[in-house]
Amino acid sequence: MAAELSTGVLCMGFIYKRNPAVSMLIVNLEAEFLKKATGKILFKCNDGILISQIIEAAIVSGEGKSIECISTGYNEQNEVVAVFKVTWSFKAKRK
Repeated sequence: MAAELSTGVLCMGFIYKRNPAVSMLIVNLEAEFLKKATGKILFKCNDGILISQIIEAAIVSGEGKSIECISTGYNEQNEVVAVFKVTWSFKAKRK
């Protein structure tokens, strides 16, 4: 699922080789389809800064934290064809 990947790759980038390690898990997914998706579809997520902040909060607090990320799908005419809301949960692993 390209929408999940557009959010997940941001999350993975922020937890890669973190100490302590941070686990991530999708806890909810919502989708809204606005137009028939034909041709190449590009999914974009602009929540990188918010993802970084929530991961830092999870590490500092030692508690699980969640964030709803928005991934928007665009067709080749740059029209919005779908909007996905992917909720990720993060928790620092304690030794």
